[in-house]
Amino acid sequence: MNPKKNLAISLRQQNKSYNEISTTLGIAKSTLSEWFKNNRDSERVKRLLSRANSPRVAERIKKFVSTNREKWLKWRQQARFEAESEFRQQASKPLFIAGLMLYWGEGDSKTKNPLRLTNSSADMIALYTKFLHRALKVPKEKIRVGLILYKDISQKQAEKFWSETSGLPRNQFYKTQYIVGRHPTKRLENGICMIIVNSAYLKEKVLKWIDLLAKTI
Repeated sequence: MNPKKNLAISLRQQNKSYNEISTTLGIAKSTLSEWFKNNRDSERVKRLLSRANSPRVAERIKKFVSTNREKWLKWRQQARFEAESEFRQQASKPLFIAGLMLYWGEGDSKTKNPLRLTNSSADMIALYTKFLHRALKVPKEKIRVGLILYKDISQKQAEKFWSETSGLPRNQFYKTQYIVGRHPTKRLENGICMIIVNSAYLKEKVLKWIDLLAKTI
């Protein structure tokens, strides 16, 4: 038998892990796995190590969750602090207030979702896109568009319409979603448009600005 295999078996019988044996003998873990396949002693050690590591793994997970929660709370606090200062500077600007009002009424308010406004009104989409780009200084290349269409609406025509409306190129459009059935009225002839910015930090600010706006009205 291979001398290293004998040593590996001996170390495994001493309850050594694959990592420890691999480091000691310079043998790949894939080789050890092949050697110990269907080996009862190795399976016993595996169960033993698994039980021994469980509390440590659980503790590491708990620590990881706690650390990330602290980071998230600090990050959120920083975003809201900046939002308060920026609100005082922007509150007198019509486009800023108009954009917040639009998002307040039509935007996605769930913090886990992206900054997303959905509507079928071309005027509303055009104004909201200006709000993002001009008032919030979001680069146009960071703004994405999603369409929801009925099957009888031309995707090419709808993309052209919403591209011209939003001022955003068609290569920034997500894959179109379709609704089964026919559109009930002519106002949906170009479908429904979603304007999306994937920034949790900006989303936190927008929600804080809306909260401040509500308190000043």
